[in-house]
Parts: sequence; C-alpha cells; structure tokens
Amino acid sequence: MPKPATVESTAPEPLAPSLDEAPLRPFHLRVTATTFGANFSDGYALGMIGAVLATLTDVRHLSGVWQGLLGASALIGLFFGSIVLGRVGDIIGRQKLYIYNFVLITIASALQLWARDPALLFTLRLLIGFGLGADYAVGPTMLSEFAPRRLRGVLLGSLTVMWTVGYVIAGILGTYLGKSEDAAYLLLASGAVPALLVLLLRIGTPESPSWLISQGRVAEARDIARKYLKAELGPAEAAPAERGTSTSAAYRELFSPGQARRTWFGTVFYSAQVLPYFAIYTFMPTILAALHVPDPDLQNLLLNLFLLGGGVIGLWFLQKTGRRPLTIVTFGIMTAALALMGAFAHASTIALMVPFLVYTFVMAGASNLTQVYPAELYPTHLRATGVGFLNGTSRIASAIGTFILPVSLEHLGLSGSMYWLAAVLLVGMLVSLAWAPETRESVTTSGG
Repeated sequence: MPKPATVESTAPEPLAPSLDEAPLRPFHLRVTATTFGANFSDGYALGMIGAVLATLTDVRHLSGVWQGLLGASALIGLFFGSIVLGRVGDIIGRQKLYIYNFVLITIASALQLWARDPALLFTLRLLIGFGLGADYAVGPTMLSEFAPRRLRGVLLGSLTVMWTVGYVIAGILGTYLGKSEDAAYLLLASGAVPALLVLLLRIGTPESPSWLISQGRVAEARDIARKYLKAELGPAEAAPAERGTSTSAAYRELFSPGQARRTWFGTVFYSAQVLPYFAIYTFMPTILAALHVPDPDLQNLLLNLFLLGGGVIGLWFLQKTGRRPLTIVTFGIMTAALALMGAFAHASTIALMVPFLVYTFVMAGASNLTQVYPAELYPTHLRATGVGFLNGTSRIASAIGTFILPVSLEHLGLSGSMYWLAAVLLVGMLVSLAWAPETRESVTTSGG
C-alpha cells in the first residue's frame, strides 16, 4: 500500500517572550554590522589625520596652531554633533539620523582629496566629526535597544574593537604610504569608501522599538519586534516611558535628582578615558621622537598591534566582569603606566617602551567600556540625549588634550607631559571609586 503523504508542519516559529530574551537573529547581526562599520569609519577618519599630519606639516609648512587645529578638528565636530544630534535622535527617532549622518560623512570625506588649503581641510573635518557625532549618539543607542541583554555588553564593546581596527589600519597606511602630499590627501579621502558601504547597508533599517514605545506607538513597536526579532514585547518593555517636553527639559533631566550622579560620572569617566588616548596617538611620531626609539615606524606598528590585541582581549573581561570593577582597575593600571613613563623619561628606550605598551594594551581594552557604559546609564527617553552629551563632552576633552600636548611636549618635555596625562587618569579612577554604578544587568529596552 502507498504510504500516506507526510504533512509538513506549517506552524510559525514561536516568538520569544521579550526583546531582552530573544535569541540572536540575522537582524541583530545586520544592526551590529552597520554599527561596526560606522565605528570602523570613525577610527579610520580620526586615525588617518594623525598618520599623515607630519607629511602635511612638511609640505604645507603648517604652524603649531594649524597642526593642533587639524588634529582636533574632527573631535570638535564630534562635540557639536553629539550634543545637538543626540537630542534630535530622542525627538525624531534613531532611524533617520542613523542613515542621513553617513550621507554627510561620505561626501565630506571624499572632498578632502581637493582640500589643499588647511582652512578648507579643517572645515571638512569639522563636518565629518559632526556626522560622526550623530552616530556616537544613535549608533550604540540603536544597538543597545535591539540587542538581547546577555549579548549587549560584548556587542557594544566590540564597537570599540572595530574603531581600533579602523584606527590601526589608518595608522599603518599613513605610516607606510602617506609620505607624499598626493598620497596623504588620497588617504584622507579614502575614508569615503567605508562610509559609503555603511550608508548602503543601513538603508531599510527600522525604527527602534524602544523609541516608538517612548512615544506611545506601542503597536508599531510590537510589529517591528515580531517581524525583525521574532519576539514579543515584555511587560516592562511595553510600558511607555515618561518623556521630557522640550530639549531644555531633557538636558535639565540629565542633571535631575537621581540622574545627575550618573551624568557627572559618565562625563568624567568618558573624558578621562579618551583625553590621553587621542592626545598621545595623534602625535605618536612626536612622542616616539622624544623617546629616541630606533626605527620609529616599527615601534609605531608594534604599538598599533598592542592596541588591537588589547581591544580584542578586553572583550572577554567586559563579558565576564562587572562594569564598575573593570573601570576602576583599568584606570589604576593606566595611571601607573603613564606615571612610570614620566619617571623613566631619561631612562633607556626599553624602560620607556614597556610601560607605554602596557598603557596601550590596557587602554584599548578599557575603551570597550566607552561604548557600553553610556547607553546603560540612561532610560529610553533620555538615552540618545545622554549618550550624545557624554560623547560630546568627552570629545571636547580630547580636542583640548590634542591641542595642548604638542605645546606641553615643547615646554614641559616628555616627563611633565606624561605626569599630567597620568593625573587625568587618576581623576577618572577616583571619580569611578566614588560614583561608578554597576549596570551590567540593566534593561535598556524598557522604559526605565
């Protein structure tokens, strides 16, 4: 007898009970990939100016002021972009900024090819920084609001690894290929390539369900959760958050009772992390010259490899330990490393390079926290505003450090410069001891 035909099950895949409990989906990987690409573009753009600045200085006879301005230009733009567009992301949604900021970045990056006048190059890099500032606010925000809780730390932390990859590649290309004027400008303009790829991949990304819920648009959020993430909205996730009524009210809320301590901690933590980083690595050739190292190009490559290795290994610690202890311990190690560089300023090259490599390795791992902590400090209705504010203030600190360091090296020497940079990290450690909250188990997809 013929066997009865087998009837295949057409039952739909069961939905996860909440966004935070959803298994890893292809859409998670898509959002992660586009945010990774944005961080790669950011690291590439910021790393390239430091890599070719010595060449531009020689061929364009740039003064110390112009060197400082060009080194800090994108950082200044990042400040304004993060502050202004972070709040815009809380008002109009994440998705629009998530796409349109990379239109600006792509165009401004390509135009650097013809920006032989330092004032024009400065302006274009301001615009690049302004667009990247939007992504500093909405990129990690979007990823944190889509990612399952158990994977949020490693996914957000990986953003800094991708930033470091872009930064390292820019440093290597600039060091070995950027020796002529034409090559230097071509390398600056090459930042348009990864930016364009990010732009194309982001087209069609839906709005953040958390933001929709914060606007009372729960039905739309539920549709997106079901379609893209195969998940329901949990009870806490579907509860609309209380919203500020204006931009001024939102910024006041950052410093309201119950929130102010987190904002002040985030400001000092982020600024203290990145000020020495950008200052040192923007003027790496100058510092290596002050160290009198043989074959500075090789030493620069070694430092960049330690940057990359520290960032990757730091992800393991980020996933396995709490935010608070990791922040405090890494600040302590970095403080000691730069203080030792100050103390050994006149010692042998090896004695100086050992603490320098330790600082580089630990700093790269600790930098993963800068993508994780800010998004976990704020509720949904303030998240893009808060993340944008912390990114903006940190970039002002970075710009100040980048502008001051060459002057400091000239007047205080390597020893004095390393001491004041170590003092910045010490302040970060002390503030973290006093104020750092533990946010590892926080729910970023809820209204609170």
